[in-house]
Amino acid sequence: MARAKNQVETMQLVVSTTPAVVEYLQALVCTGLYGKNPTEAAERLLARTLEVMIQEGRLKGRDGKKLGKN
Repeated sequence: MARAKNQVETMQLVVSTTPAVVEYLQALVCTGLYGKNPTEAAERLLARTLEVMIQEGRLKGRDGKKLGKN
C-alpha cells in the first residue's frame, strides 16, 4: 500500500555534526522511538525541543504568541 502524501510542507536543512553525535542518534533509532535513521531522530529531537521551548515561553510561536497551556 502506498504511503499518503505528507500534508505539511517540509524543507530540507543540512546539518554537520560530529561522529559522536551521529552515534547517539543511531542509538536512539535502535530504540524504535525516534524514526528509521539518524536524520529522522535529529528532526524529532529538534521539533520536540522547540515545542518545549515554546511551551515554557522561551520561544514565541510563529504568530508571535506563547503556545501551549494557557
